[in-house]
Amino acid sequence: MNANAPAAAKATDPLSYPFETAPKQDEVIELRPGVLWVRLDLPFRLNHVNIYLLADGDGWTMIDAGFGNEVTIAAWTKLFEGPLKQVKVTRLIVTHAHPDHVGLAGWIVERFNCSLHMSQVEYLQSAYHQHRGSEERKQAQRLFFRRHGMDEDLTDQLLGRGQDYLKRVSTLPASYSRLSKDDTIAIGSRRFKVITGGGHSLDQVMLYSADDKLFLSADQVLSKISPNVSVWAVEPDANSLGEYLQSLAELDRALPDDVLVLPGHGIPFYGVKTRIKQLADHHEERCQLIADACRTTPKTSAQLVPVVFHKHVLDAHQTGFAAGELIAHVNHMLAQGRLTVAPATDGVLRFATA
Repeated sequence: MNANAPAAAKATDPLSYPFETAPKQDEVIELRPGVLWVRLDLPFRLNHVNIYLLADGDGWTMIDAGFGNEVTIAAWTKLFEGPLKQVKVTRLIVTHAHPDHVGLAGWIVERFNCSLHMSQVEYLQSAYHQHRGSEERKQAQRLFFRRHGMDEDLTDQLLGRGQDYLKRVSTLPASYSRLSKDDTIAIGSRRFKVITGGGHSLDQVMLYSADDKLFLSADQVLSKISPNVSVWAVEPDANSLGEYLQSLAELDRALPDDVLVLPGHGIPFYGVKTRIKQLADHHEERCQLIADACRTTPKTSAQLVPVVFHKHVLDAHQTGFAAGELIAHVNHMLAQGRLTVAPATDGVLRFATA
């Protein structure tokens, strides 16, 4: 996930933040009775992930597991021997297949002998990521980046350190229980509707309790950054951005504005409808930048990356996300008829404003 430029973070913030101080690595904050907030470090520019624990009868349901490395295992061990000493995890819900969320699922399930719950697509995507390193898949990724104008040096970086984070997972549990859109699940005294959405991931799970006005948004709606929405070699023509914008529109219709949003990154906030509009406007601004850049001369995706991400110095990890996100915008604009593919004889895609 890429810590992109804040989407409409203004001097006067229309969102409100009831818990402005996040928990430290060895702390737990109780947001509401039976709702705990833990924050774990990540080794990226986006340097943390939020984990939530919900009281569930004699045990607790954990929402996401954290990044699959020794640092996170040490952090969990310290928490379970300290402020979470009395917590027994009886159910683990993983919102999506990215390693900062699913990474330690196997470790948590083994430690507590608890059940794993995911959407089917996200479970299968997690399994795919664990076995994606074959030479055939690497060659497909190389050709994908070449078609979008990436040179050999950059492609080598993207296939190396740029994709290494996907390996940061413990062994995925061999079985799981499926969560599907519109399911209703009980967690303790609370009842949650399962909402799923694409774009950031394929079928990300979110949880909404109407009675408690509580919305666990995972990475679909974040308070201060725009979640990464990318296209990758495995589905090169995907309209990920279109799926994301559709999900935002569905959330806008489904949620009242007074829900407390518990996001996967950042801090809890109120103002979900305002934030949804900010995120949609943010992506439209990027589309406008691309349309303007391609108006006189056709451009490759590689040439468009600095047009959209001009405020950042990107390392290989961030460049991989930036390239994937740029291609997501291009694919969406092709689907809308706002861009066309310019004729070429070298096999490289160049885009012109329609």
